[in-house]
Amino acid sequence: MNINTSVATNFATNKQPPADAPAAQHALWQPALRFSLVGLVLCGALYSGGVTLLNQLLFPAQSAGSLIHSADGKVLGSVLVAQPFSAEHYFHGRPSAVNTDPMNTAGSNLAPSNPALRERVAADSARLSALYQVKADALPLDLLASSGSGVDPHISPAAAQLQVTRVATARGCATATVTALVAQQTQAPQWGLLGEPQVAVLPLNLALDQACPVPAP
Repeated sequence: MNINTSVATNFATNKQPPADAPAAQHALWQPALRFSLVGLVLCGALYSGGVTLLNQLLFPAQSAGSLIHSADGKVLGSVLVAQPFSAEHYFHGRPSAVNTDPMNTAGSNLAPSNPALRERVAADSARLSALYQVKADALPLDLLASSGSGVDPHISPAAAQLQVTRVATARGCATATVTALVAQQTQAPQWGLLGEPQVAVLPLNLALDQACPVPAP
């Protein structure tokens, strides 16, 4: 037998699976299948269901979306999602690249050098400066810059204070009353450390409707 015949014979012999190969393979995939099923039950069902139930027990409002309801139980909105207020008797929120659509959250993704963004900010700046009779550099930044999500429901206390006179005049309400409502709806930084003071626009406008209803036309 020459060397080539010997190599071919050994190769053919080695390629043949051992007689107990099916049993060995069966012994390998059975533990893997059991582990997958146990992991599916523990992580996919018990853990997820337990965490969901625990959240509903400890944080019922937050787990339901932090919704705001009317006296008759109707959902008015969420404290986490902005609404596009534009009437003069309401406080206005931040600009939004998606018209505050919660199903399409996004920013404009335009760089500060982008001509379209510059034109939009310049137009808003001129409009707000004329409306509130302040210089452009005195305008709060959050009234000119949209948020990354497009549905940020908060404005700064400075942005709210700038709108007080307009809202009070449109409602025929005392400026001091509107200012007090802004103070009531101003949220301190989380734990007194994280973030900046902020005002949630929807709860503020709902409080306005209760304290200073819009005069009938």
